[in-house]
Amino acid sequence: MNPMAKSHFLRMALLGLAVSLVNACGKHESPEESAAAGRTVAAAVQTVQQTPLSVRVEAPGAVVSEDQVQVASRLMGYIREIKVEEGQAVKAGQLLFVVDPADIQGQMSQARAGLAQAEAALADARLDYERFGALYKDEAIPKLQWDKVRLQYQVAQQQVAAARAGLGLASGQMRYASVVAPIDGVVTQKLANAGDLAAPGRPVLVIEGLKKLQVRTQVSGGVYARIKTGEKVAITPDGDATQAPIEGVIAQVVPAADPVSHTHLVKIDLPAGSGLSSGNFVRVGFAAGSREGIRVPAAALAERAGITGVFVVDAQGIARYRMVRTGAAGQDGVEIVSGLNPGDKVAVSNVSQLENGDKVSGAAHD
Repeated sequence: MNPMAKSHFLRMALLGLAVSLVNACGKHESPEESAAAGRTVAAAVQTVQQTPLSVRVEAPGAVVSEDQVQVASRLMGYIREIKVEEGQAVKAGQLLFVVDPADIQGQMSQARAGLAQAEAALADARLDYERFGALYKDEAIPKLQWDKVRLQYQVAQQQVAAARAGLGLASGQMRYASVVAPIDGVVTQKLANAGDLAAPGRPVLVIEGLKKLQVRTQVSGGVYARIKTGEKVAITPDGDATQAPIEGVIAQVVPAADPVSHTHLVKIDLPAGSGLSSGNFVRVGFAAGSREGIRVPAAALAERAGITGVFVVDAQGIARYRMVRTGAAGQDGVEIVSGLNPGDKVAVSNVSQLENGDKVSGAAHD
């Protein structure tokens, strides 16, 4: 196609488009005509008003057991075997792990040998004590010699007592080679493996009791200044906005702030049967005052083509779908962040049956 023909074709296409737009404008229906052509749907209508809304600050938290025990060995030695795994429930007194008792066995052998040696020395000292005692009675030996023999006998007795105590201590240490659970609970952490060196004060396992769970979270100084023990807070499982919030009670607020994050630790008691488990992540909502805003019943919200909105009813009773941005939801409705103004009238029932342009017939209420 040559340039002149192409230009002529473009002009004709633009002309046709203009004619189509004019015709379309000429056929635009008035609201009354649209209502006449549309349906009439019964729905309750509510006038939107500004109302005080509670301001809530959310903080991430984790569920932990109030009864947490770090289990360590009282012996220095290599771990021979660990009988439990993470997540396993255990009972008090159940065997958890075994430490190689070779060192303790060596100490026991040494203590037995020392006791045998002390007992032999005591036997010799007893013979001397009896023989020289008889001589001293007959005044055959001086008192100084008798005092020396008697002292040796007393020392031998003390050495036997010390050797027996040493053997008893070594025997008592032997029972620490097998470490048992101190409480009923669940193994939440396994900090060592078979073959690792166990030492006093170095935890091998962490066990959490199941009787009482808490949520622990960190809050800013502003939130810390507003909360106090005994107050109720809303707890929502992280990532599950569909689940109703769980009501927790603030058990402890730590006054000292973390020197790095400048936040305060808050401990929150969970109610029995909360459905949460140790290790779950949650979000904690703290009340932080109030502000003016708009809230509508949850029944007023509709979704069309993946867009959340409400049906605003105009003066002629025609429903017009309007996109809105929602905020926090509560028992008394859903906050509308944008999209509505005070005085707007919205349909609050039967919205699933409404379409844009339908006429609404129904009672209005506040």
